[in-house]
Amino acid sequence: MKVEVVEETLVAPSEPTPRRTLWLSNLDLAVPKTHTPLVYYYPAPPAPSPDDGGEGETEPFFAPARLREALARALVPFYPLAGRMAAGPGGRLEIDCTGEGALFVVARADFTGDEMFRDFEPSPEARRLLVPFAASGDPPCLLAMVQVTFLKCGGVAVGTGMHHVTMDGAGAIQFIRTWTSLARGLDTESVYPSPPTHDRTVLRARSPPHVTFEHPVYSPSNLNGLPRPFVTRVYAVPPKLLASIKSSCAPGVSTYCAVTAHLWRAMCVARGLAPDAESRLRVPANIRSRLRPQLPATYFGNAIVRDLVTVRVGDVLSQPLGFVAERIKRAVARVDDAFVRSVIDYLELESEKGSQAARGQFMPETDLWVVSWLGMPMSDADFGWGAPKFVAPAQMFGSGTGYIMQAPDKDDGVSVLFALEPEYLQCFEKAFYGNE
Repeated sequence: MKVEVVEETLVAPSEPTPRRTLWLSNLDLAVPKTHTPLVYYYPAPPAPSPDDGGEGETEPFFAPARLREALARALVPFYPLAGRMAAGPGGRLEIDCTGEGALFVVARADFTGDEMFRDFEPSPEARRLLVPFAASGDPPCLLAMVQVTFLKCGGVAVGTGMHHVTMDGAGAIQFIRTWTSLARGLDTESVYPSPPTHDRTVLRARSPPHVTFEHPVYSPSNLNGLPRPFVTRVYAVPPKLLASIKSSCAPGVSTYCAVTAHLWRAMCVARGLAPDAESRLRVPANIRSRLRPQLPATYFGNAIVRDLVTVRVGDVLSQPLGFVAERIKRAVARVDDAFVRSVIDYLELESEKGSQAARGQFMPETDLWVVSWLGMPMSDADFGWGAPKFVAPAQMFGSGTGYIMQAPDKDDGVSVLFALEPEYLQCFEKAFYGNE
């Protein structure tokens, strides 16, 4: 499979924007220093019928000029994305709001949408073909990159690479909704009556820092795994299986807690972990509504903290599934204002010690990290030619990493993306699906 780049340009904001440096919070600095690659797939539109009439010219499917103009307008309220990563006092990363622009690429592919997306699996190859590449996530790198790839079948893939320090998943949706709405001819105010909030000092550490909880999830000792070859598969969880999984847990259990517990058990089985070993699950929690006072709904930045659920492998395997789901639920529930402030202060102290605690990415083989995209309108990305048929990460960054998301058709249950060493795949699938 190949793509040919036919256009590559920097798109600057369409109006003057503030020139300033933007302070980054400890939560921004606690994420991997990479661009998050996402891909949106839009199948080819149906061919016009002779009965439609041929009068007047219609705009081409995914006209690059329309997307480019809308991107320039979206970068006005989201002006930090038009800037560059920089190193501030003491080497602390910050955003230099230069207004230089985001990278906009147009490419043509020699493959069809079916060939790429029928059984799509996130991979380095998918990222190479569909998302612009940045040699480094360090200063003075670009912060926003997009690629519009015209497929051989007439469909289109839109790949985005947004630097993770600029935003989390909720922020990404905020930006994509604005960009796509502007492309459809709406104005910014009709999408978000209030502009995005870029001031991140609301998440500044206390002086002096005061750590009131333990935060082993950010400790280097728990992020000391070695890079291992892995592949990513998409596992469908149809309604019947989802109902069966949830019925094994307490009434009212969330889909995230139930499916993650089921996934955790299948991983322990597949990897053949020793029953007396400890297995750890990294749980991310959105803090926007958990702080007191709450963050503004328009907060644009990273507002995610992690907690760690540690369970003996033997208990994951032998205890009722509801036992594991309840442990996950308790970890998510305990993330409140006091916990978040403690995380921020812990990261401040680690930074003062010169620790790289938050920056490790590779987990030991006993562990997993599962992110929920449930309830997030990932498919709410209509540029004017319809919603995408499929949205997914273009690449995963380590074995044991998973996403739980709504299936493309909401009546089809949920989907699980999970990265695992290839030698464990067959056993994992058998454990995940059981007698289904």
